[in-house]
Amino acid sequence: MTGARYKTQFRQGPEAGPLARLAAFVLSVAFLVLAFMFSLVALAVLAVGGLALGGWLWWKTRRLRKQMEEMRQAGAMPEDQPARDIQVIEGEFIREGETERRGL
Repeated sequence: MTGARYKTQFRQGPEAGPLARLAAFVLSVAFLVLAFMFSLVALAVLAVGGLALGGWLWWKTRRLRKQMEEMRQAGAMPEDQPARDIQVIEGEFIREGETERRGL
């Protein structure tokens, strides 16, 4: 047997003429231009939305920033040191009775 028996033919019907090919090309280009325009509009909307959200957050936190600056100028919050002096002690612990539950 030869492979010709299982040949798949995707196109059925007559060959497309030059006018049909031109119409397909023009429609494809038009679709690509419309898709590009849509993506530009979508990116512009996202950019404006991001700027609006950033401006809103900046406006809502202005009072907090002002209070922090006043505290820093008054000496309540040193600029170079952390707000609290934290000392960390590392170690391990075992609860009483834990060894009996494990069977050790």
